[in-house]
Amino acid sequence: MPDYPAATLRSRVRVPLRFHDGYSVDAELVTFHGLTDGQEHVAMILGDPAGATPLVRLHSECLTGDAFGSSRCDCGPQLREAVEQIAERGGVLLYLRQEGRGIGLYNKLDAYALQDQGLDTYAANTALGLPEDARDYTAAAQMLTALGITELDLLSNNPDKAEQLRALGIDVQHRVPTGVFTTAHNVLYLRAKVLQTQHTLPLAELTAG
Repeated sequence: MPDYPAATLRSRVRVPLRFHDGYSVDAELVTFHGLTDGQEHVAMILGDPAGATPLVRLHSECLTGDAFGSSRCDCGPQLREAVEQIAERGGVLLYLRQEGRGIGLYNKLDAYALQDQGLDTYAANTALGLPEDARDYTAAAQMLTALGITELDLLSNNPDKAEQLRALGIDVQHRVPTGVFTTAHNVLYLRAKVLQTQHTLPLAELTAG
């Protein structure tokens, strides 16, 4: 059995969502007691996850991309795509408070400044004395287990998410890739994800030209 404490449900509330392109859907937001990292992570239940194997995304908070529409990353478009895909199939989006791959907002913006000097996203974190990726998904496993989900398909390009969940006792049956959302400002960032951490993105399409 996984070696971490159980989390419990704290509250559930229905919230109608509407995105900038007009897409709208109702979601149930769930909060939790007892998460190991003490953060206020939220589960967004979409569609009917009680049917077939639920589709799940672990989405790390990105203020600049999710809320401000920054084109330096692909987080905002991934969030929008994930909500619709999960709503159609039934599943859960875990919105995890892990800004900047776990280093925090201010450090992420400091890393952006170093990227403007030529470092890639991982080298910039290292130059600041920080991990390339500080995220731990124990709380995500707690949330899923509290929701009764121990078997899922994972919507992600990141193999580390699936590996961590499996190590935490979650049966990840398939990893479903997200779309490719390139801009003139994020193509080098996306290439670094492929080359440094084996994200499943088509490298040939990620050209700076």
